[in-house]
Amino acid sequence: MDTELKDRVSDRYIAAGEAVFEEIHRIQRTIEPTLMRLNYQLLQKDEFQRTLSDLIGDPVDDSVTVLPPFYTDFGKHITFGTGIFINRGVMFTDLGGIGIEDHVLIGPFAKLLTVNHPTDPNERRGLITKPIRVKRNAWIGAGATILPGVTIGENAIVAANATVTKDVPDNVTVAGTPARIVGAIE
Repeated sequence: MDTELKDRVSDRYIAAGEAVFEEIHRIQRTIEPTLMRLNYQLLQKDEFQRTLSDLIGDPVDDSVTVLPPFYTDFGKHITFGTGIFINRGVMFTDLGGIGIEDHVLIGPFAKLLTVNHPTDPNERRGLITKPIRVKRNAWIGAGATILPGVTIGENAIVAANATVTKDVPDNVTVAGTPARIVGAIE
């Protein structure tokens, strides 16, 4: 992971005219061949792991399973723990940073979004970044959306198609749009 760049772009507003804004777009263009290889070539597991490691810039443990297609708009601000399973069609908008801890499950077509845009029309081309953290043993259901700045608690469950707008405590299930606690995990 490029920690120097991450420190410059994480948890802040980035104006469209800033030099770092152009740097972000340049990096996005450079990851395209790796992302294409990951998603559109039939790779053996070890080749897939190496390609995924190249994409994010850090080694990915052999215990991590990511089923293609896997989408990201940046790729360099993702960290994976161990024993993770990510199903098909998941989208990581990771400029603000996405940390996935050990034994997390992410269902198909879930979206983890660390970037938003200001509501002011004069600033809307800029970016607002806030990191996402998914703690140990959490399960994000199919089609769920996790918005910028959210932490999903340890052992928590995010129901399918939920939209998570605020932190989820440990050991609860959330559902709905916006997501609300609907139960405790014993």
